[in-house]
Amino acid sequence: MPEPEREPEREDSAYVLDQKTVGRIMYAVDIGDQAMLWQELEPFHPADIADLLEQINSFDRRRLIELYGHEFDGDVLTELDETIREEVISILAPEVLTNAVRDLESDDVVDLVEDMEESRAAEILGVLEDSDRTLVQQSLSYPEYSAGRLMQREVVMAPEHWNVGEAIDYLRNQDDLPDQFYHIVLVDPRLKPVGNVTLGKLMASRREVMLSSIVEETFHVIPAEQYEGDVAYAFNQYHLISAPVVDEDERLVGVITIDDAMAVLDEEHEEDILRLAGVSEEGSLSDRVISTTKRRFPWLAVNLVTAILASLVIAQFEAAIAQIVALAVLMPIVASMGGNAGTQSLTVAVRAIATKDLTGSNVWRFIRREVLVGLVNGIIFAVVMGIVGVLWFGGPELGYVIGAAMVINLVMAGLAGTVIPVVLDRVGVDPALASGAFVTTVTDVVGFFAFLGLAAVVLL
Repeated sequence: MPEPEREPEREDSAYVLDQKTVGRIMYAVDIGDQAMLWQELEPFHPADIADLLEQINSFDRRRLIELYGHEFDGDVLTELDETIREEVISILAPEVLTNAVRDLESDDVVDLVEDMEESRAAEILGVLEDSDRTLVQQSLSYPEYSAGRLMQREVVMAPEHWNVGEAIDYLRNQDDLPDQFYHIVLVDPRLKPVGNVTLGKLMASRREVMLSSIVEETFHVIPAEQYEGDVAYAFNQYHLISAPVVDEDERLVGVITIDDAMAVLDEEHEEDILRLAGVSEEGSLSDRVISTTKRRFPWLAVNLVTAILASLVIAQFEAAIAQIVALAVLMPIVASMGGNAGTQSLTVAVRAIATKDLTGSNVWRFIRREVLVGLVNGIIFAVVMGIVGVLWFGGPELGYVIGAAMVINLVMAGLAGTVIPVVLDRVGVDPALASGAFVTTVTDVVGFFAFLGLAAVVLL
């Protein structure tokens, strides 16, 4: 019998900057050796240079950028975290910034300037050629977080009546093609997109073949006003490589490529994770103490209110706790188990909502499943805690109480962890942002009330 294949081992150091290399780079900065710095950074991808700039402190960052000089790649700016991007731009000499920005595609320039102060944005736009500046300003006229902001204005298009030979001749005669593109967008006389032709199909077909006969089967057009999160979902759902963007008259105005769509998808997932922890506006490791504190304080205040609410429930059973000290020992277990079970259901629900897998047609089936999971787990852990209660405190009654409370709280955790995010989503509130506090409150209150209430009835 053949042995099962082993999964590849994960390497924590994969794609992480080698500390020896970083040491050599900083040594070049320390001694002011520009040639050595260029040599060390030459094989680096712009994303790796951006990582390096994010990991070192502000003082070293300034020294490195000033020594790097005219070799600074504009793509590094697009890879930088927003929290330090403006700092880097302010350090760059005007002529270096000009050369860096001029090499960027329009969507990258939009990404650079859209969150800047007007004076800084005007400085960036001022170094562009008139035609490029117009394209960027047109993109900036679309709503924030829309496809119009995300799209690249440089589009390779062809009339739908051309053949392969005409398209190839056209491409060879162009001096300003985008650095990367995947399709030729076919348009009708009104500039309405009617199909995509991949470069692979184009190069594999004879010159006389009509472009309209080799278009891709999957073809999606993105409205310029569409929310970028929905754009990213479409790319992921339909395995798109690029998609044309149209204005309100359905005329072609740009194209979105998979790298930009996946960047949005990554940001959406990151935001959901941060929101579940109550740090929705968290920036990066480079953020200052004061700004980070201000962002976290409101959610800690909300948690304080919910904790007080749970404490008020405990206060109602003060006499029972005073008579049976074991209640104080065991009640955190019930609340903790409920909180963990609720978080599990909540995480699954929020993810399903974000990926549009949870819909009106399957929501009740999903809720029923989570409740039944809570019931089964509750029964299993009720037996375990019942035995613990008997062995620890010497009487079966306490075991019965904590077992019953465990079942009640885990069932409620499954119910709250699914119903609360669904309801919040239906009323237009982000479930990733607001669900955690509500679910925690429900599991704490129900857990304490069930355990202490049953104890008061059974044991006193």
